[in-house]
Amino acid sequence: MTKTNGKSEVKTDELDVEHELPAAEGGEEEPRDAALLKLKAERDTLVDRLARLQAEFENARKRASREQQEFRDYALADTVKTLLPVVDSFELALRTDGGTKSEFRSGVELIYKQLQDALLKLGLQPIPAKGERFDPHLHEAIEMVDTPDAPDHEVLDELQRGYKLKDRLVRPAMVRVARNPN
Repeated sequence: MTKTNGKSEVKTDELDVEHELPAAEGGEEEPRDAALLKLKAERDTLVDRLARLQAEFENARKRASREQQEFRDYALADTVKTLLPVVDSFELALRTDGGTKSEFRSGVELIYKQLQDALLKLGLQPIPAKGERFDPHLHEAIEMVDTPDAPDHEVLDELQRGYKLKDRLVRPAMVRVARNPN
């Protein structure tokens, strides 16, 4: 502690504290030292508390991140579990020896239906396209076709099916759209 012009300046490890001091009188040095010790103790308590709160926050952030990853892994495992019967059917179809072309086709159609059902169960919905009015939020126009046979902006052909997962667009439908020159 140093004294200059009625002020004392206290230097601590992390905190500079200035106090106005009355003119020095005989026994006032002890109460100032007690106040200084009290301030240092309070500072140390607050610094410790801040460190603990920062550690708690960091631990909570890491825990939340770990829980999110575990949830994603669980959801992915559930999705794969839904698709495994389709894989099993493909493996069974590939193990069988030949057969007629129509039998093979009906087997593939059955597997395709099984895959569609699994995707539908997961919430994947096909986007209706052919015959619908063109919607730029759901359809991607690949070609505009001049035709008097269809109303303007009607989807004539679906080149690739589009899908939504719940209410979220996964892939827009690629379509040909009518342009009526009238």
